[in-house]
Amino acid sequence: MEYEDRGKFDSVYTAKVKAGKRRTYFFDVKKTKGDDYYISLTESTKKFNADGYERHKILLYKEDFNRFLAQLQETIDHVKKDLMPDFDYEQFEKRQAEWEASQNEEGKKSDGEDVDW
Repeated sequence: MEYEDRGKFDSVYTAKVKAGKRRTYFFDVKKTKGDDYYISLTESTKKFNADGYERHKILLYKEDFNRFLAQLQETIDHVKKDLMPDFDYEQFEKRQAEWEASQNEEGKKSDGEDVDW
C-alpha cells in the first residue's frame, strides 16, 4: 500500500462521544505500516465565528496504555472525590440524552426520517 493511500485504510476502529452542541471526541484505533496499532484521541470543536472545526489530537501508543489509563482514572477520581465530591456528574449524561432525543425528534419532523449528522 502506498503511503499516500494509507489515510483511507489505517483506521480500524472508531468511536465518538458527543459533548454538547460544539464538541465531539473521537477515539480511533489506527494501524501503522509495520502492522502495529495506536490510538488517536481527537477533540473536535465547532468554531464560533467561522465555518469549520478546530481539532486537537493526542496519539497514544501501546507501551503507554496502562500508565495513561491509570493516571487518567486517578485524576478523574481526585476531582470527583477530593475537589468536587458533592457535584452531580450524572447531570451531564441526562442533559446529553435529552439533547440527543430532541435532535432526533427535529430530524424526524424535518423530512420524516432519522437524521444522522
